[in-house]
Amino acid sequence: VSDVVSAWNTGLTENITITNNGTSAINGWQLAFTMPSGQSLVNAWNATISPSSGSVTATNMSYNASIPAGGTTSFGFQANHTGNASAPGGFTLNGTACSVG
Repeated sequence: VSDVVSAWNTGLTENITITNNGTSAINGWQLAFTMPSGQSLVNAWNATISPSSGSVTATNMSYNASIPAGGTTSFGFQANHTGNASAPGGFTLNGTACSVG
């Protein structure tokens, strides 16, 4: 998983890319992660994310459910923050811990 945060006064956007380093396709994905304290989701694209803060889960859309071996998919969100514009942590894809880079 890689992510890029673009922050301003009280808001931010984040783009997250999931890379399938496995040898077979992933068909249907859920990426769980923890949003930093003080951040709350405003909207998302290329995934549905719930709840809006704390420990959240991003779930694929119908058009990006499959990630081929060696392939990637990306999604993003906009959030409000109260001074903490850090990236989220604790990424797990379909229950398996992810490396971040």
